Formats: sequence, C-alpha cells, structure tokens
Amino acid sequence: MSTKTGTDYGIYTKAIHAGQEPDPLTLAVSPPIYQTSTFAFNNTRHGADCFRGESDGYIYTRLGNPTTRMLEDNVAALEKGVGGLATATGMAATCSVYFALFKAGDHVVGTDALYGPSRMVVERDWSRFGIGFSFVDTSDLDNVRKAMRPETRMLYIESPANPTIKLTDLAGCAAIAHENGAILVVDNTFMSPHLQNPFDFGADIIIHSMTKFLNGHGDVVAGMIVFRDKELLAEVRPAFEFLGGTMDPHQAWLVLRGIKTLGLRIDRAQENAVNIAGMLEAHPKVERVYYPGLRSHPQYELARKQQRGPGCLISFELKGGLEAGSRFLDSVRLCTLAVSLGGVETLIQLPAGMTHATIPREKRLAAGIADGLVRVSVGCEDVEDLMADLEQALEQC
Repeated sequence: MSTKTGTDYGIYTKAIHAGQEPDPLTLAVSPPIYQTSTFAFNNTRHGADCFRGESDGYIYTRLGNPTTRMLEDNVAALEKGVGGLATATGMAATCSVYFALFKAGDHVVGTDALYGPSRMVVERDWSRFGIGFSFVDTSDLDNVRKAMRPETRMLYIESPANPTIKLTDLAGCAAIAHENGAILVVDNTFMSPHLQNPFDFGADIIIHSMTKFLNGHGDVVAGMIVFRDKELLAEVRPAFEFLGGTMDPHQAWLVLRGIKTLGLRIDRAQENAVNIAGMLEAHPKVERVYYPGLRSHPQYELARKQQRGPGCLISFELKGGLEAGSRFLDSVRLCTLAVSLGGVETLIQLPAGMTHATIPREKRLAAGIADGLVRVSVGCEDVEDLMADLEQALEQC
C-alpha cells in the first residue's frame, strides 16, 4: 500500500493521494492504466509463488490489476479498512458478499427500504437455496433484535436508507449482530466515506456503489467491498474471483480520478441540499420532507452522532400524492429526471415507479416508500437555479 495512505492524513488528503505514488518507471503523477489481461512471470518459481499467494505479483486481471489495486487501497484508506475488492458494479459487490458468506439454512436481517435489487436478489434467488430473510425497519433497534435468529449470519443495513432517508444506529446494530454471532454489512453509498465511516461504529464489511458519489460524474458503473479485518477479506476474495465481477482497469482509473474531488463535490452539493430542504419544508404543497439536516427529521441527533454532515439526498411527499408527484417530475427543467445519484448534476426520480418498482406495493408501502415519494440527489449547480426550477415545478402540482 502507498506510503501516502498514512492514518494521520485528513480525508481530503487521503482522497487525493491514498494508494497512489508517482509511477516508478516514468514518475508520471497520474496513475497508469494497466490495460492488460495477463501478466508475465520472471521465471517458473515466480509464477508458482504468485499462484500460491506467496508473491504480490499479478497473474490475470480478473484476479488483480495494478490500477485496480490503487483504487482498492484508496477507498480502503478512506474507510479506515484493511483492504478492498473493486467490482464491475455495485450489485457485483453485494452478490460477491452474499455468495461468499451464505450457506444453506442461513438467515439474513436487512433494512426494509434497502436498495431494491439488493433486497430482491435475496427474496427471489437466494431463497431458492435455503436462505431465510427478514427485512425490517432497522431505524428501530427493537425490530432488529426481534428479527435475529440463531441461524442469522448477516445483518445488512443501509443508512440513510434508500429512498426514505431513515437512519439506522450503526453502533447499536453492530452490538446486536456481534452478540448473535453475525456480521454487520453496511451499504455506505449514500454517505460515502467523506461523511460516514461505519468501521468507526463496529461494522465488519462496507459496500459501495462507486457509480454514485465516489466516481461522481455519471460515466462509470462500479462497486467496492471494504473489509475491517484480513480474515473476512480472505474469505470473500475467492468468491469475488470466481464470480468474475472484475473491474476493468480503465474503469478503475476513472473512479480514482473522480475520488480526488470527492470532498469538494459533496461539500458543495450538501450546502445546496441544506438550502433546498428548508425551502421544500416551508412550501405549502409539500406534505413532509425527509432530510437529516432538518431538525424535524426524527433522527436528527443520530445523524449528528454518526455522520459528518446530513448529505446530499432529499426525499419528500407532495400533498397531491402520486398524481401531483407525476406532474411535478414532468415539469422540472434544470433537474434531470433519472435514477442513480451522487453526480455533479441534480437528479430527480419517483422511487415507486423506478428504483423500487420491483418490490410488491404492500411491501414498499410498509417500508415507507409512498406512491408519491420524490427523491432528489442534489448536485453542484447554483443553488438559486435549482430552487427556481423546483419552485416553478411545484406551481404545476
């Protein structure tokens, strides 16, 4: 790992330097893209050592690549972990963890408003192999305690949850998981390591869709698994390698470039979000706003405890319900009607009809995802322009 990964550096410095040194051959400051499928060995002994894991040498890009390794070291440093595995997509990260750690008869407890595919792959696919599941409102730790079983292998949470922006007490969940012999997996996509470090509160594995804030420019799909200890990393790595959800080195280079401005982008977007959330809360056509930066948020104090800021995601319900929500979304001009989040541009969507459309309506409503719930991923535009666009769209409701 790079000497610039030192724990004494701040979060902005780590984002720019961790895992990276000038190229040893040319001294290029920008990391090289090692666009190769295979690597040569110095001799047969060297090749044998690589395959036995007794050498740090590279074999084949599905198993590891220098550009990808720099990205893994960078994100691991930002999350205060021991190492990471970069994947082709966020779902490749999630499925690698499931594949590595589940066995027939195991049980998983998860956040009810978890990212739709992360939940549905358990309910639809892993259940076929004898995996039990309980998806509950993890913002209430009593629900988590009641859902745990002797066979529970994993507690998988998302905080803030998507798209309800409910928070879960990370330290409380870590204690419950470990008391029951389970591991805590946290999807930290919504916060990014710039605003939240789940390992500080006892998490065992952190998952990111790096498509979102870490890359930040809407031009790459990517995922990352970060580990608290080397034992779990060693347990998950074989499944990751066999499943083949490997990140391309050029993709890794783009994410590394995006991470260098992570703090700058989030700080700007978060400042915009604070102002927009206040405007929405005061608007007569808005029923309620879900944003941890508002004192009206039921977990405002928890946000101050485990996050370094309220973030850039806002969800809100309009008084007119689904019909009003559709009119509103069809009326925006500057905000982009699209799924995903975490980019420099502001994206807006209707979760019930988009990201969570695969979840049955009764389960979706039980998770707090109303038909007319609108989610906004606030970007880095001029806040006056964003507010003017939202206000003119609200007039159409």
